[in-house]
Amino acid sequence: MPIRIDHPVRPGLRMECADDGRLLLTQGGRPVLFARQRAAHRGVHYARTGRYVSPLAPPRAADDRALAALAPPGSEEWTERWAARWAAELRGAAEGPLHEGDWQLAPMLPGWFVEDHWKLLLPHDTDRGHLTWFGYDDPVEDARDLLPLRALSAPDAPRVKAYRRRFREGPLAPVLLWWISGLNVPVVLDGHDRLVAALAEGGRPHVLLLSRAVDAGYVAVCSERPLREYEERMAALEPGPLAPVRAGVASRRLADALTAIERATEITRAWPLAGGVAGWERAAAAHVPGWAPPRTP
Repeated sequence: MPIRIDHPVRPGLRMECADDGRLLLTQGGRPVLFARQRAAHRGVHYARTGRYVSPLAPPRAADDRALAALAPPGSEEWTERWAARWAAELRGAAEGPLHEGDWQLAPMLPGWFVEDHWKLLLPHDTDRGHLTWFGYDDPVEDARDLLPLRALSAPDAPRVKAYRRRFREGPLAPVLLWWISGLNVPVVLDGHDRLVAALAEGGRPHVLLLSRAVDAGYVAVCSERPLREYEERMAALEPGPLAPVRAGVASRRLADALTAIERATEITRAWPLAGGVAGWERAAAAHVPGWAPPRTP
């Protein structure tokens, strides 16, 4: 779902940056997440402050049932209805991430989530940690495909238990993610407890990803090659009983390529942090005392 925003210039939830890979996510002026990229861009060290609050109202069981009655859960229509709801709420969220420009809210592209990484999320979710981008010799548990903005609740927490019952009855509302390019992972904007509930029940959550949209010129340029290759394949098809099958394969390949281009994520905007490096260091010492991320390659 495309979202066009004309204001605000500085959103309530925003990333700020200083030199040498220093990042700070703030919400309503509150520090939420400190991060520092590794020198060779192999990963990022992070520290949560525990002060994040979802900008959305939690969906009720009646909401899940109402949307499931309108469209089959997990279907494209069901997903679009949730996307429309989240988009409307985000527009009015004073402490949300939307700022002027073009955005998109859509399911994650296939292949982003590595199945083996899901089992690492619950046992290795810590307020201070490291996310690897390319593996190398990093610990296996550092390979995670999303970052919660607050500590995940225990699987037997009362609210999670309620969501687990709802999950057994039918799909929960999607978990809302936000792509932050400086972290190279999406963060969880809303649905931390729904995420835990789905995983605790041995399932996988439905997710919607919020990101800045790439411009039309990028889409047009990047679409030229797959369109040309599709035309060449179709022109080379020889008549015969397998021709319709091969044409169908070529069409699906083209559709997947164009979808990936259209839903590519734009670089996340970051604002200069007041005080620069010294300001970041002071804030980190005050809000995550003792955290000293190594500047390793």
